[in-house]
Amino acid sequence: MTESKKPSLEVCLSPALLHLFDVKNSIVVIIDVLRATSTICTALYNGAAKVIPVASVEECVNIGRAIGGITAGERDGKVAEGLVHGNSPFEYPRSFIENKTLVLTTTNGTKLLHMAKDAVQIITGSFPNISAVCDYLIAQNQNVILGCAAWKDRVNMEDTLFAGAVVSRIKQHFDVSCDSAIAAESLYESAKGDIYTFMKQASHYQRLANYGLEKDIHYCLTADGANVLPLFKDGELVAG
Repeated sequence: MTESKKPSLEVCLSPALLHLFDVKNSIVVIIDVLRATSTICTALYNGAAKVIPVASVEECVNIGRAIGGITAGERDGKVAEGLVHGNSPFEYPRSFIENKTLVLTTTNGTKLLHMAKDAVQIITGSFPNISAVCDYLIAQNQNVILGCAAWKDRVNMEDTLFAGAVVSRIKQHFDVSCDSAIAAESLYESAKGDIYTFMKQASHYQRLANYGLEKDIHYCLTADGANVLPLFKDGELVAG
C-alpha cells in the first residue's frame, strides 16, 4: 500500500518573491513578527471583536471613523502620523480592546496580507501564537506557504526565524523540498537556545531598540503568550 502524498511546506522569504509560489492552492501564513502579527494575535486573544488590516494610513483613519474602531499602525517602527495608537502588543490589553474593532496599518505585514488574497485560507502567525498555527496547519493537511513580511521586501531575521520554528515543529507532516524552508529551519536551530540574544544582531532589533522597545521584542519572540488563531475572512481577521 503506497503512502498518501504529503502536502508541501514552503517558505517565501519576502513579498517580492510571492509571485513564484502557488498561492491559489495553498494556505498562506502571514508572518510579521516585529510587530504586526504579534499584535494581531494579542488583540484577538484579549477579546477584540476583529482586526481590519489596511494598506494606508488614510484608509485606516476613514474606516476607523466610519465604524467607531480603534485606528492604529506604524511606519518604520513609530506610530503613524494621524493615528492614535501604535503597533505594540502592550497597547491592547483586555481592559482596552475587548469587543472593539482594531483597524491596523503596518509597513510590511498588511501589504503581504492583501497580496496573498487568492489563497485557500490566510492566517497570521508569530511566536506568541505558534502552537495554534502549527496545530491548524497539521489538521488542515493542505499545501502551506509560510510568507515572511520581511522589511521593505528585504529578507529579515525575525520572520525567517519564525518560519524555521514552524518548519521544525511540523515538517514530519509535510513534504519539505524548498531550500528556503530548509535554510529557515537551519537558522532557527542555531538560534533556538536563546532567540532574543541571537536577534540582537538583526537590523529590526536595533531599529526598535533605538525607540526603547526591547520589552516588545522580547514578547514578540516568546512562544504562546497569545495562543489564538487569526483567520482572514472578507477583509477581516477574526479568532478561529
